[in-house]
Amino acid sequence: MNACTYFRLEVNILANRKDVAKLAGVSEATVSRVLNNIGPLREETKRKVLLAAEELNYHPNAIAQSFARGKSNNIGVIVPYLPKVNLMSTHYFSELLSGIGAKLGELGYGLLLLFQSPDAPKDYVQLFHSQKVDGCIILGSKNVPGELEALEKLQQLNLPYCLVNQTFSGYSLHSIDADHSSGSFQAVTSLLKKGFEHVIFLNGPTEYSNSIERLYGYEDALEKAGIHLNPELIFQGNYSRKSGVQAADYIAPLLPDFRAIYAANDRMAIGLMQALSEKGYQAGRDYALIGYDDSEISRMTSPPLSTVKVPLFDMGQLAAKKVLQLISKDSEEASTVRLPVTLIERASSLISRS
Repeated sequence: MNACTYFRLEVNILANRKDVAKLAGVSEATVSRVLNNIGPLREETKRKVLLAAEELNYHPNAIAQSFARGKSNNIGVIVPYLPKVNLMSTHYFSELLSGIGAKLGELGYGLLLLFQSPDAPKDYVQLFHSQKVDGCIILGSKNVPGELEALEKLQQLNLPYCLVNQTFSGYSLHSIDADHSSGSFQAVTSLLKKGFEHVIFLNGPTEYSNSIERLYGYEDALEKAGIHLNPELIFQGNYSRKSGVQAADYIAPLLPDFRAIYAANDRMAIGLMQALSEKGYQAGRDYALIGYDDSEISRMTSPPLSTVKVPLFDMGQLAAKKVLQLISKDSEEASTVRLPVTLIERASSLISRS
C-alpha cells in the first residue's frame, strides 16, 4: 500500500504537458493554449484539459507561462537613485513600496525595483520594449527637462503606468496623489488660530508638484486670515534632515519675532528642531512647529512632532491597482486621484502666542 502510494505521488510530480495532452485527448499545443488562456477555445476542450491537469497535479512553469503570454507578471517600480541615501529607510518610500507590494502580491504580480539616476535620460518606454515589465509605477518624478516628454510617450502609446505624488499642470496623466494644498492649509490655519500672526515656512524643491501645492495651501491660509504674504519667511530645503539642520541658521534669528514654523516634511522639521535645540530654542516652549507625513519618528521626538498624516500606504495600493486596471484595459482615461490628508496635533505645536 505504501509503495503504491509513493509511486503515484512520484508520477504526479513528474507529470508534464505531454501527459496532460494524452489524458485529455488533445494536442500539446491545445494544452498550452488552455493553460495560458490564449485564443478562442471550446468550453468542453478547456474543461477536459483542466480536469486532466488537476488529476495529474500538473502545474505549468511560471517562467514558461510568462514567455507564452508575452508577459513577465512583474510591475516595475522606478525610484530615484540617490548616493548615500537609503531610500528604504525613509518613511515616504517604505510606506509607498509596502502599499504597492501588498497589492501586487495580492493580485499575483511581482515587484521589480528599478533605480534611476537623476541625470540619466528618461526613457520609460524602453522598459516595455525589453519586456522586463508589464507596467510601471513611477516614484520621485519631478518637473525637469525630459521628464514630461517621457511620460507623454507612455500616454500616447497607451502603456500601463502610474505616477505617484506628482502631477504636471495642464497635462492629463495617470497619477495617484494626496491633497497637499489642503494639508498645508490645515497646518498653517491651526497655527494662526493659536494667535500667531505670521508663520515661517520651510518648503521643498519646486520641481515637485507637491511642494507647489503646499505653497498654495500656505498662501491660501494666510489670505483667508487676512495676513499679507511675507516672502522673507519662506525657505527652501530638499526634504532631507540635513537641509532642516542647515535652515536653522537662517530661521533662528527670526524666532524672537516669529514663533510659528511649518515644515513641508517631517525629516526637515526634525532636523530643524534638533538644530534649534542646540541654539537654545525648544519646540513647544519657545516656538510652535508642524511637520508633514506623520512618519513613525515624528512620535518619538522630544517633544512629539505635530504633523500632517498622508496615506502613503493607500496611495501605493491605489497606484498598483491603477496599473493592473490599465493592463486589463478596464480603465484607460488619464486622471488624477487625490486622497485626503489629516492634521495631527502633538506637543510641538500646542502653545499659543504670549
